[in-house]
Amino acid sequence: MAKAKEKKAKHKSVITDTSFAFLKNYINTASPVGFESGGQKVWLEYIKPFVDTHFTDPYGTAVGVINPTESFKVVIEAHADEISWFVNYINDQGLIYLKRNGGVDHQVAPAKRVWIHGKKGPVKAVFGWPAIHTRHGNPDQKEPQPRVDNLFLDCGARNKKEVEALGIHVGAVVTNEEGFEELAHDYYIGRAFDNRIGGFMIAEVARLLKEHKKKLPFGLYIVNAVQEEIGLRGAEMIARRIKPDVAIITDVTHDTQTPMINKVVEGDIACGKGPSLAYGPAVHNKLLKLVEGVAEKKKINVQMRTVSRSTGTDTDSFAYANDGCPSVLISIPLRYMHTPVEMLHKSDIENTILLMYETLQELSPKTNLSYL
Repeated sequence: MAKAKEKKAKHKSVITDTSFAFLKNYINTASPVGFESGGQKVWLEYIKPFVDTHFTDPYGTAVGVINPTESFKVVIEAHADEISWFVNYINDQGLIYLKRNGGVDHQVAPAKRVWIHGKKGPVKAVFGWPAIHTRHGNPDQKEPQPRVDNLFLDCGARNKKEVEALGIHVGAVVTNEEGFEELAHDYYIGRAFDNRIGGFMIAEVARLLKEHKKKLPFGLYIVNAVQEEIGLRGAEMIARRIKPDVAIITDVTHDTQTPMINKVVEGDIACGKGPSLAYGPAVHNKLLKLVEGVAEKKKINVQMRTVSRSTGTDTDSFAYANDGCPSVLISIPLRYMHTPVEMLHKSDIENTILLMYETLQELSPKTNLSYL
């Protein structure tokens, strides 16, 4: 007898032409840590038709609210900021030295094209790196390796005065030029999928609720937080302000199928096989079980992993805020995190959106999330 084929649910695509255009624009809009206003404006403009009201906090976290008068509050959250560099020093020859702004990877920087966001608008520049012909030096010496203190930008200026005339100054932020692209087999690449893909997905949840006329028995706060990349700071502030009863956080996690990644340490997670759920101290066990039940009921494939003392995401800020908030982390697998070519799969985007959307419809103020 032939072996029965595994049955998989086929979901109609939830990404429309309009939302796909928003995704590309949003990913391509620079939102470096501490300077997220560009991306936040794009995000808010898109989400406004799907919510009853919206607000921003003093540091730029943006929030859309459905049912703002309800006392029971549920958050779905992502973070908006992307890793970047700060201009730190300009030498007499017009070369520009940098400091990190978030966990930017110095090893992938040489020969990359960037935008310097100065006082007169963006300026094109490149990470200079000596040609291979000139790096011989002493035959017994190793090849020079990129470090923060030997990387520099060249914007074409011949001296410091010409650099400053372009509006470039100490404190200007620098982002990679690479934007959204489509690859074969439904893969997407771009910079800052960590974690503007989360901002896209929570916005799509709001859109689906509106278009399908779903009535929720609680206030839903769609939160796009700032400054995650330097310590979850935006989430800390907004969690204290909203004081949610439940939080569903979405972020990226590592696809572990490529070389040089230890699955024993990082787990067995693959792009294209569905969102990833995590076990960990900050993840509320009953809320996690509820999400797992929704995934099983709706035939949404999920992948499990574990985290140690912390999730390293905004989940930690919400879970331990105020008097404690039952929180769960729904992650999307991502390859090449913190590089300009972050890669993810279309089906994972859609299934993560659906999992959040369906989970919200299983929640109510009466849901028993007591620990014991």
